[in-house]
Amino acid sequence: MTATVTADLAITLDGYVAGPNVTLDTPGGDGGEPIFDWIHTLASWRERQGMTGGDENRDSELVREWFDATGAVVMGRMMYDTGEAFWGDNPPFRTPVFVLTHRPRPTLVKEGGTTFTFVTDGIRSALEQARAAAGGRNVDIGGGADTVRQYLAAGLVDELQLHVVPTLLGDGLRLFEGLGAGRRDLAQVRVVETPLATHLKYRFVK
Repeated sequence: MTATVTADLAITLDGYVAGPNVTLDTPGGDGGEPIFDWIHTLASWRERQGMTGGDENRDSELVREWFDATGAVVMGRMMYDTGEAFWGDNPPFRTPVFVLTHRPRPTLVKEGGTTFTFVTDGIRSALEQARAAAGGRNVDIGGGADTVRQYLAAGLVDELQLHVVPTLLGDGLRLFEGLGAGRRDLAQVRVVETPLATHLKYRFVK
C-alpha cells in the first residue's frame, strides 16, 4: 500500500506559517510565537519532548493522532537547522526524517528512533526514501514553507491539515504564495474547533 503523503502545519488566519526574519535565533520569525505556542502546552507534545504534564484536550488528541499515523518525515534544511538545538538529543519525531539540502552531511542517529538523513538529489528522491522507510504509515512534509510549496506545486501531497491560530500576523512566510497557476480542488475531511485553533483537514482531489 502506498503511503499517504500529508502536510500538517500551524498557520495564522492571514496565511502565515512563520513571521519575517527567520533565523537560527528566531526560528519562528519576528512575532511568530502564537503560531507555535499553542502546541507547546499540550500533553501529547510534552510526552514527545520527554516531559510530563500538559493539557489533555482535543488539540492534544489531534497532535497524538499525527504522531501515531506518521512513519517518516521530509523537511527542508532551514527547518532542520532552526530546530536542531530545540529538539535536542531526543527529537519528537521518533521516525526517519529526510532533510532536503545542498550541503551533504552523514546520517545522524538520535535517541527515541529519530534519524536524520540528508538528501541532495531533490524532492522526489526524498519522498521515495521516506515512503520506503515509513512502513505503510503516512509520510509528512513537515516544512518549512518553501519545502511544502515545492511538494504542493508538484502535486505530491494527498492530504493537507492546517491548524489555524486566531492571530493576524501581517507579514512573514506565506504558505501558498508562489504556487503558480492552476486550479487545485480539495475535499473537506474534517473541521475541529477549539479555543486554541481551528483544525482543518482536506484531501486533494486528483
